Amino acid sequence: MRYPGRDAIVATAGESIARGSRSFAAASKLFDRETRERAWLLYAWCRRCDDIADGQDHGHGMTIVEDPQARLAEIRERTAAALAGEWVGDAAFDALRIVAAETRMPHRFAWDLIDGFALDAEGWRPQSEDDLLRYCYHVAGVVGCMMAVVMGVAPEDEAVLDRACDLGLAFQLANIARDIGEDAAAGRCYLPADWLAEVGLTPANPLADPAALAILGTRLADRAEAYEISARGGAAALSFRSAWAVLAAADIYGGIARKVRTRGAKAWDSRTTTSGGEKLAAITRAWGAARKRAPSPRPAGLWTRPR
Repeated sequence: MRYPGRDAIVATAGESIARGSRSFAAASKLFDRETRERAWLLYAWCRRCDDIADGQDHGHGMTIVEDPQARLAEIRERTAAALAGEWVGDAAFDALRIVAAETRMPHRFAWDLIDGFALDAEGWRPQSEDDLLRYCYHVAGVVGCMMAVVMGVAPEDEAVLDRACDLGLAFQLANIARDIGEDAAAGRCYLPADWLAEVGLTPANPLADPAALAILGTRLADRAEAYEISARGGAAALSFRSAWAVLAAADIYGGIARKVRTRGAKAWDSRTTTSGGEKLAAITRAWGAARKRAPSPRPAGLWTRPR
């Protein structure tokens, strides 16, 4: 059997990111070619795992799946084969095989991400803010760590990986704030139970009182901003082009969280997005920020990923 070569798998991965995330696709164009291709390869695997777990097509059309454990087993089996250096026959998992081999990607990062899918498969719900951040690590913070390795950060550089994780946390908190309505329609709620109780809402119906929900949307946006600020402080450890891409992505996704905060009770009337013009403005601002980047200490009091 003839398998597709690296170029073909990279091309498929590029199509995946273009379909799955216009924000990430725009930011990825700022990388040098080698880093961009590896970022696409990593994205393709993450996107494919998410789609299998949630019955989606490139992040669209999430449904309540009837066989979550079987889907999780499929993800684990294909990932294990990819990390073992085997041809999987699925372009996204073969993308993981390539990027893991080319970058010394710690295999534990891939398994940490899959642990996040396992939480969803088990119907897990956060009870506290610490629970929420632990979940955000497993589904996004660890992706930040993997992306840092793709950008050339040594897998042993824990301080820089912490900043990369912070960016993933910021992205996921913004996603959760934006997608409360969509998640509720699929039977999910990622708002901590104790937060909901504070404003008289329940996990079963977080949309019952939009004004009360707006309080929690603002809280999520504030948390996202704190982790975004920390991540920006870590950009000095990256090359100029990688820092430019990271800072652009931070600005674009940070804009989503800030819009949720600004829209208040109307934030879930329609999907919160950033326009093409706003993405271009973010890319322009990021260019200037990347040129002026300087190291800064990680702010105290932030949640820290598991070692």
